[in-house]
Amino acid sequence: MASKKTVKLFYDVISPYSWIAFEVLIRYKQKWNMKLVLKPMFLGGVMQAADNTPPAFVPSKGTYMFQDLHRLGKHFKVPIKIPKNPAEVLFQKGSLQAMRFVTAVDVSFPESTENLSRELWLRIWSRDEDITQPDSLVQAAKASGLNEAVITDALLKMKDNSIKDKLKAITTEALEHGAFGAPTIVAEVNNTDQMLFGSDRFHILADLLGEQYVGPLTELAKSKL
Repeated sequence: MASKKTVKLFYDVISPYSWIAFEVLIRYKQKWNMKLVLKPMFLGGVMQAADNTPPAFVPSKGTYMFQDLHRLGKHFKVPIKIPKNPAEVLFQKGSLQAMRFVTAVDVSFPESTENLSRELWLRIWSRDEDITQPDSLVQAAKASGLNEAVITDALLKMKDNSIKDKLKAITTEALEHGAFGAPTIVAEVNNTDQMLFGSDRFHILADLLGEQYVGPLTELAKSKL
């Protein structure tokens, strides 16, 4: 069998489109000859560095986005529900603390990154729950299967400069690949990095990898309310 081709997913749990890409790529790990590397980044840093404007800042785009997410959630079987106050969630509370927490876990226990990220998405984009306060992070971590010792360690480490610098480094790595938003997907093909943006390029990714995209594989869905 040919060696697996590496696909990197740069994401932030503040982004519902990233959630879709995350779930679909995890499903396709079972179908494609692909090594998926999760790369938690800080979307706010990417948007600022790329001088990009969130779509919700444009009224017509914002209206379309929330309608679009409803349809996409149903199509991909990802339980997306729009928060009651999206502006507060997206632009006032943000995701910096959550992504530092994910980074702290990812550094020490990368095998737990998938489940923790999913639980944070479920909190913010399914149940309209907080992801900024320590108690919220603890609840998400417990739901993901992490034990008390690991959770306490991550809460302490997320305040360290080493973790803050790690998150900045991954964010910078995304920017170096040409990122301007999330999700950003980078496929290593023939020693060349190919960057794709968004959750609607799976067929193109399949072409790059020499694989076949056969739809959302909803039978393999892991995200449930």
